[in-house]
Amino acid sequence: MKKILLFFLFVFPMIIFAQDLELKARDNPNDDGSAIKLNYKINLDVARLILERRGEHTEYNELAVLELESSGLIDGEEIEAGRSYYYRLTAYDLEGNILAQAETKATAQAQWFNTNKISLLVMSIILIAAIIYYILSARRGKELYIRKIAGLESMDESVGRATEMGRPILYIPGTLDIDDMQTIAGLTILGKLAQKAAEYDAELIVPVNKSMVLSTAKEVVKEAYLKAGRPDAYKADSVFYLTDDQFGYVAGVDGIIIREKPAANFFLGAFYAESLILAETGFSSGAIQTSGTAMPSQLPFFVVACDYTLIGEELFAASAYLSKDPQQLGSLKGQDLGKAIFVVLLIAGVIMEMTGIHFLKDLLTIH
Repeated sequence: MKKILLFFLFVFPMIIFAQDLELKARDNPNDDGSAIKLNYKINLDVARLILERRGEHTEYNELAVLELESSGLIDGEEIEAGRSYYYRLTAYDLEGNILAQAETKATAQAQWFNTNKISLLVMSIILIAAIIYYILSARRGKELYIRKIAGLESMDESVGRATEMGRPILYIPGTLDIDDMQTIAGLTILGKLAQKAAEYDAELIVPVNKSMVLSTAKEVVKEAYLKAGRPDAYKADSVFYLTDDQFGYVAGVDGIIIREKPAANFFLGAFYAESLILAETGFSSGAIQTSGTAMPSQLPFFVVACDYTLIGEELFAASAYLSKDPQQLGSLKGQDLGKAIFVVLLIAGVIMEMTGIHFLKDLLTIH
């Protein structure tokens, strides 16, 4: 009888309050354990809602004043994975009296995998599988089709012309440092060009404006002469440093063009405002010019002033194009397949959105 009386005096009123004000907390899904998701429900008229939080061995501190129109929030303030947090929601009337209270507990957990990014995982698997397939195919001797790049096809012509005229070849591997991908691509092409220059016994001039690029370019050219079987023809001073200053470097290169009158100029790498100055000076000297960069703002200047221009990613594809290395060819073909799939999905998604079908957009959306 005593237990029944205690139930009606203490427990039953708490049940009523819980129905008037509900608070639920759980770990926020698909994160690193740095947030807890809270949902609350109000079944009575209140003036203010105060949310408090405490740790396992701390006192409650006010966390936020909640909006009455809302129904939840995400607590990401100083949450640590693996720790439990206690929340208390208190409803007040206009006079500041407590109408109801609700308490709950949740533990923050880090997830190994974000399920909202399943579509990204699937596309990555398809891309990786395509790259591996094409690499293995190339290693087995299968011929992989790669679109011809006129600028690279003309390399033999340029080197041959320089040899016949007895004039040098000028090569500029961009104006950025060795940490830029365009510079690396330019140095890769330099290796192939230097090998051909060694075979044809053509003079090569490579002025650079960064110390790290100088060291790398020297090694690249030296190795190219070794591969060509002509290490004795390598000249250490064919690769040299001018200056780090942007327009000082351009002035130095223009001077070389005017004095040496190279038969072929190659501008392959990252360029800025100096691109037009270099290309125009080379054009006035009558040289065959091949350029390439991934800088969209500089491409128009190269297109109008040079005979051949590698546009954007053609610069990066040049290494696979020239070397015919199975690994590089396979990677290139696999990436091309990934781009083709992306374009197809993009077109299909646009058509479906125009017709009011949102399935593809919802499927590929990454939250």
